[in-house]
Amino acid sequence: MDQKTKMVLGRKNYTFIIMGCVVVLLGFILMSGGGSQDPNVFNEEEIFSFRRITLAPFLVMSGYGLVLFGIMKKQ
Repeated sequence: MDQKTKMVLGRKNYTFIIMGCVVVLLGFILMSGGGSQDPNVFNEEEIFSFRRITLAPFLVMSGYGLVLFGIMKKQ
C-alpha cells in the first residue's frame, strides 16, 4: 500500500476557506469602533455609517459564503 495520505480537501478548497476567513475578519474589523470618549456624547453619523451598517455585514456574509463554497467544492 501507498504510504501517502490523501487530503480530504484539495489545495484550492483550503485557499477558498482561508480567503473567506480573511474577508470575515475584515468585515468584523470594519464593523468595530464608533465609540466616544465622553459617555454623554452620541455621534449618530459615526455609529450608523454606511461602513458599519451596510458594507461590513455584506463582507461578513460574503466571507461565510466563500468558506461554505470552499468546503462544498469538489476537487
